[in-house]
Amino acid sequence: MRLQVVATATLGLCAAASLADAPASFDAARAFGARPDVAQMRLAPDGKSVAYLAPVKGQGTAVYTLGLAEGSKPHIALVANGAPDRITWCTWVANDRLACEIEVIVREPELLTLQYLTRLLAVNADGSNPRVLSKRSNSYSRGVDFGGGRIIDWLPDQDGVVLMTRFNVPDDHVGSRLGSSDQGLAVDLVDTRTLAVKSVEPPHRKAWNFISDGRGELRVMALDRTNEGSYSSGTASFLYRRKGSHEWEPLSTFDWAHQEGFEPLAVDPELDVAYGFKKKDGRKALYKVALDGSLAETLVFAHETVDVSTLDRIGKRQRVVGVEFVTATRHEHYVDAGFEKLVGAISRALPSHPALSIIDSSVDESKLLIFAESDQDAGAYYLLDRQTHQLQTFLVVRGALERVTLAKVKPVTYKAGDGTLVPAYLTLPPGVEQAKSLPAIVLPHGGPSARDEWGFDWLPQFFANQGYVVLQPEFRGSAGYGDSWFNMQGYKQWPVAIGDVLDAGRWLVAEGIANPSQLAIVGWSYGGYAALQSAVTDPTLFKAVIAIAPVTDLVELKEEHRRWSDFYLWQDFIGEGPKADEGSPARNAHKFKAPVLIFHGTDDVNVNYRHSALMDKSLTVASVPHELVTFEHLDHHLVDSEARIAMLKKSADFLRQALHR
Repeated sequence: MRLQVVATATLGLCAAASLADAPASFDAARAFGARPDVAQMRLAPDGKSVAYLAPVKGQGTAVYTLGLAEGSKPHIALVANGAPDRITWCTWVANDRLACEIEVIVREPELLTLQYLTRLLAVNADGSNPRVLSKRSNSYSRGVDFGGGRIIDWLPDQDGVVLMTRFNVPDDHVGSRLGSSDQGLAVDLVDTRTLAVKSVEPPHRKAWNFISDGRGELRVMALDRTNEGSYSSGTASFLYRRKGSHEWEPLSTFDWAHQEGFEPLAVDPELDVAYGFKKKDGRKALYKVALDGSLAETLVFAHETVDVSTLDRIGKRQRVVGVEFVTATRHEHYVDAGFEKLVGAISRALPSHPALSIIDSSVDESKLLIFAESDQDAGAYYLLDRQTHQLQTFLVVRGALERVTLAKVKPVTYKAGDGTLVPAYLTLPPGVEQAKSLPAIVLPHGGPSARDEWGFDWLPQFFANQGYVVLQPEFRGSAGYGDSWFNMQGYKQWPVAIGDVLDAGRWLVAEGIANPSQLAIVGWSYGGYAALQSAVTDPTLFKAVIAIAPVTDLVELKEEHRRWSDFYLWQDFIGEGPKADEGSPARNAHKFKAPVLIFHGTDDVNVNYRHSALMDKSLTVASVPHELVTFEHLDHHLVDSEARIAMLKKSADFLRQALHR
């Protein structure tokens, strides 16, 4: 198949900046720190329109719709100002109607913590007829539903009707027909235009998810198992229905803590199977299990060195086409030979964008929405018409970086102290081919059950732009490399994970890449913890430490879950005894020798702001030079362009002073 690439349509969303054209006026912190101009683009069922998110002031977001006919202009369908309501995603439920998730952060007074509360709503593409799809609560409700439900089947053959889960909270409305003792997760058929509701599955107290076959038939139900006292066991039971049956039968069990068992993710109605993940030789693999009563299990794909990561599905019917896995770069294994051939043709048409994914499609799959990026390109959306074979460049993600030379990212390995080879990503400043005695940064990722990937990343690209070599280690405890790697997880086995992070810095020095007097460490979330704990474990290696939204006290982290159902899971994950104390930077501030800069938002749900406040107090008592920068009303991800820009500028100044540049 030969594809014709046609002209770019940027719609003037953002003026491009250029180092070549105006180097003196280029504001790197603003260009890299600003939120993307376009995010989460989706294609309408008929393939004639798109919807996407664009930033507005602060944490605000606007939902734009845009017809694909020549001369069409974008229109705003919905706006949330981010204080407190935020739009997390938006997609089409009909050619003229959208469903969106709205998120707010609320304080749970009894548990003294912050929580995300989400609700689903629908709105026409022109902004009219807004409707809340989630169950409504009132003053009689016994309990709070923090989640607003999920759309589990988009039902493209029914105009604006969806199949969705909705949580029922008991309502003690005595003496009224509105009262109900129903409790648990149910499935309803909801007309997003009129809010007409038809019950499909009654509430189940322990249910937390259902899986449909893409044609409106429920085939799988997930139940949570609890221990004595209603604490979560970390194990789920999955039940299934045979075609046309209403009886639930056992399918599998899955242990979340140890990732053991079969975890169903999707149902193929043609093959009558459930696709899901299960371990093979200690690594996550793709299997399919027959739903005809035999439960015959078939291995679909397993990689010999890494886990599979994502199930590839396409369109409003969420048809399974393959599975993704990440070695040094991301790859796909397709279960659909025709789709594999198509993606190969697209890749040949976009050779400069090796990181490519099919984001969405029209219902008939004749039109595809594609996103492609590389390490030196922040990415663009493309539209493919399979009938005309035209591939159209549509919208760039970061207009301010369009003519800016970005840094190359190279997969490398380095040797840890015990001889283990640790994978990592090395980013050199733009134009530098061989680094010698340069200022350098070790940048461990968050998680710890996460990993970095090859491609564009605004944070290391900013530091590379400022002249730093950046090394991102995939320390033991990172996800994606199988049990033998992941089980040395970053909290309970912190000496191993932190040892790998320290050895990343030592490798940069030993190879002559980094100037030992200009070596720093920067991290976000667990990465911030790793940055601080590295300075505790070896106070002399890094000459400056930056921690963004860091965990600082493992005992505090565990105690935050004591009144939640997952407490014992966290207790096992973090561990107890002297190692937890020794692994808490806030309890070892007296060991610091390098200056420290900390950033944290006060509305952080993932890592409570108390961690940074505690670290600030401990460093003050220990007389360690440091600063805590507080962002009021921002959460873990600091989703505010001005906050991110300020953080980058402050970080650059701090590093210049600390490293005497």
